[in-house]
Amino acid sequence: MSQFLGPLDAAGRVPPLQQTRIAAFLISAHGALARQLAVALPGQLKAGWQTELNAQLHRETEIVSLLIRATSWLPEFTLPLHALTWEAAWLPKPVTGVADLRQAMTIDIAALGHAVHGAIRPAALLPVEASAEDPFVMALRRIEFESSRLIQAQIHFLKSEDLRPMRDAVSAAVEGRHRQVGKLWAELLEGIGIRGDAEA
Repeated sequence: MSQFLGPLDAAGRVPPLQQTRIAAFLISAHGALARQLAVALPGQLKAGWQTELNAQLHRETEIVSLLIRATSWLPEFTLPLHALTWEAAWLPKPVTGVADLRQAMTIDIAALGHAVHGAIRPAALLPVEASAEDPFVMALRRIEFESSRLIQAQIHFLKSEDLRPMRDAVSAAVEGRHRQVGKLWAELLEGIGIRGDAEA
């Protein structure tokens, strides 16, 4: 088990199997966020935090598009089973203790986004000798950079005054999503020979 991706090839590129599995996981997670945001956002924005989530919708789509193009894909016959597990995990779960269903769903989307952008640090897996010009390496670094900005959208909403009366329910939702995402990410890394603490 290693802390970093590799062994790299002579050009400093990540092995295609590792690229394939990591990209598939990230596409699943960010794709789920994009789909849920597209459904949850109203036709007309009436609150400031909604503009942040609207911007996030487009960033999530960009991340998926970038990964599809930057990854050196390899046929991986275990991916369909893994993908089913991941997609089931991202399904919306209305937050318990919130009467308004739309609000409960939006809180869960923000909690999932907070977990995906906060618990997954893909660039931390790259060894120093990884090629700075490799598209996959650049994509992982770009995703981590975007995540550090996108998590602000979830924080802005989750700590908004509108949610103050249900702060305990919001905190429980965020903690639950972090545990879920962290567990799946650690399992993925273990499956490609990376120690589970590499994302910490």
